[in-house]
Amino acid sequence: MLNKPLLVESLIVFIAVLCVHTVVWDRYSWCAIALAVQAFYVQFKWDHLLQLGGAVFQFRATANSGLLPASMVVPLLGIVMKERCKSAGIVFFERFGIVVASTGMLVALFLSVIAVGITKPVPTNTCILTGVAGSIIIYTMKHSLTVSEVIEVLEVLLIFVYLSMILLYLLPRCFTPGEALLVIEGISFVLNQLIKRSLNVVESRGDPIDFFLLVTVVGVVLLGIIFSVLFLFMDSGTWISSMFFHMMTAVLGLGVIMPWLYRLIQRNPLFWLLQFLFETQTRVYLLVYWTMLAASACAVVFYQNAKRSSESKKHQASTITRKYFHFIVVATYVPGLIYDRQLLYVAAVLCLAVFIFLEYIRYFRIKPFGQTLRHLLSLFLDERDSGPLILTHIYLLLGMSLPVWLFPRPCAPKGALSGAGALVPYSGVLAVGVGDTMASVLGSTMGEIKWPGTKKTFEGTMMAIFAQIIAVALILIFDSSVNLNASYAWILGSVSLVSLLEAYTTQIDNLLLPLYLQIMLMT
Repeated sequence: MLNKPLLVESLIVFIAVLCVHTVVWDRYSWCAIALAVQAFYVQFKWDHLLQLGGAVFQFRATANSGLLPASMVVPLLGIVMKERCKSAGIVFFERFGIVVASTGMLVALFLSVIAVGITKPVPTNTCILTGVAGSIIIYTMKHSLTVSEVIEVLEVLLIFVYLSMILLYLLPRCFTPGEALLVIEGISFVLNQLIKRSLNVVESRGDPIDFFLLVTVVGVVLLGIIFSVLFLFMDSGTWISSMFFHMMTAVLGLGVIMPWLYRLIQRNPLFWLLQFLFETQTRVYLLVYWTMLAASACAVVFYQNAKRSSESKKHQASTITRKYFHFIVVATYVPGLIYDRQLLYVAAVLCLAVFIFLEYIRYFRIKPFGQTLRHLLSLFLDERDSGPLILTHIYLLLGMSLPVWLFPRPCAPKGALSGAGALVPYSGVLAVGVGDTMASVLGSTMGEIKWPGTKKTFEGTMMAIFAQIIAVALILIFDSSVNLNASYAWILGSVSLVSLLEAYTTQIDNLLLPLYLQIMLMT
């Protein structure tokens, strides 16, 4: 029997694909549509494998495979980036957009082939569709990419294969196949770009803050892999292991990551970072304000845990309590987007590194704070945190930050895109900070009419759309760099489509929704 919510989710993704290619129609459009059709069929094979326990690795059991929505994110991002940079006349980033789109299609196709290959009996029709889609994609790549670009695509695919085997083995039940595709593909891109730029420092193009992002992401991932392997052979909860953890972190940070960053930016990274953070008075004010918000978030965590101790050990934080952190994040990001986006970019990278490092301390039970973090954060767990890691807060940070990090600054005259594209940096704020928060809070408290086959309510979705429209109006008032050029109908349609996706998807909405809204706004 077909899963109706899955069919509706797939229909929403198909509408998003067609909307993009209604505006941007070229040879890559055929590839994207072929990829979407075959991913639609293959995701049912993945779901069947997950139900039977036939997948090679352990995936999150409370959701479907999510292959279709995840497969289309990177190809669509590459296509809209290519068009924006082409219209701006930036050839380098236009070609980079083509590489991104091609890589996204090839990696998604590879994941589909794996599912088809391990399905017994072999699904003939799905194999034919996969073969046709693969032929179209490879033919288009052959006539679009240079030899060096083909090598770069294959490098990312190779990194993806090895990282998938490592991370999915070390982190069982943390991802669905679709979430794993998005996360590991993103890390693979970052690692490939870092290696490429490290080998060509003289020819490298880019802002120091871009290098800072690349080195930080690769550094924290390598740190986690190294300690995961080491603690297979020793007890991580002892004082000796904890001292070893802190010493090795310092050695890797000061002996590997810092020199690597120094090679890329050609200056002392610590001095550069301090100078960057305190360069203007506005940045000092923003840092003080963000410190106060961080302190208030910590106060909420301690208060809720004190409440649990006084009431019951089984007390869990409510939806409204968890969404309080969404309000704090919105209050953090909006001033940064209005007054200093570069500072917000760097601060988000630092915050990501801190979040992941604290998660390592919690997961490995590193003394003296590991057990305390386990106790404090267990209050905020939900059904999506079924694996050994707690990732929902990291996904929230990523969802808010990715539109800022992925914003094509060189292709944006005066730092802003035209039309609906001016709202691209606000995609995380709108989709997650405003839309998802209002849908959850008001849907759970006042919603009565449920969408068929889901727990989400019609009232929650309508409130999410309305709240995002109000937020867009406020952004127009307070951010003078935003000029929508009468593209209001497209914005309303984009917000509505992403809000419907939030109602029907079982994937991590904090990660998926901002990316789809960014794609729609950049079109």
